[in-house]
Amino acid sequence: MSVWANLVGYQCVWFAAVIGAGRGLWWPAVIAAALFALLHLAFHSQTPAERAADFRLMAVAIGCGLLLDGGLASSGLAAYAADDVAIPGVGAPLWIVSLWAAFSLTLRHSMTFLLHRPLVGLAFGAIGGPLAYLGAARGWQAIAFVEPHWMALVALAIGWGIAIPLLTTLAVRWSAPTPLSARPVI
Repeated sequence: MSVWANLVGYQCVWFAAVIGAGRGLWWPAVIAAALFALLHLAFHSQTPAERAADFRLMAVAIGCGLLLDGGLASSGLAAYAADDVAIPGVGAPLWIVSLWAAFSLTLRHSMTFLLHRPLVGLAFGAIGGPLAYLGAARGWQAIAFVEPHWMALVALAIGWGIAIPLLTTLAVRWSAPTPLSARPVI
């Protein structure tokens, strides 16, 4: 899968998720994210180690989404549309967790400019994260922020400012080739 196909594929997932959620539907995000992941894993020529790195990044990204979006929901700073299928005990709706999983598949592919640049990742997350949520809120009513809005936006900036450097650091670490001395001897 090319860099552009990866980027466009993720944007399709984002639009399916927020438009669907704005209409009270959680399933378009899940289907779009699953299709994106399947196409990404099927058509991107990867070694088993690279494929494993993508799966691990998805798991960590889902954890980040559960913490950040679950925290926003349970604190009352944000209300998510289509939250009838939320992860039990966390409050993060399935559609936004699906977005986190799909986003993780961009880090080693279309967003490689963030790798090895933790400060750029921090700035990208702290600015881009809240802007994406604002777009989802104002364009499609997928999210509603309680007054004052700035509290939720600061929480998003902090959360995404931490998540991007964390995820890119792990992407670099898990993408590194295993040194010969660390490989098992048969």
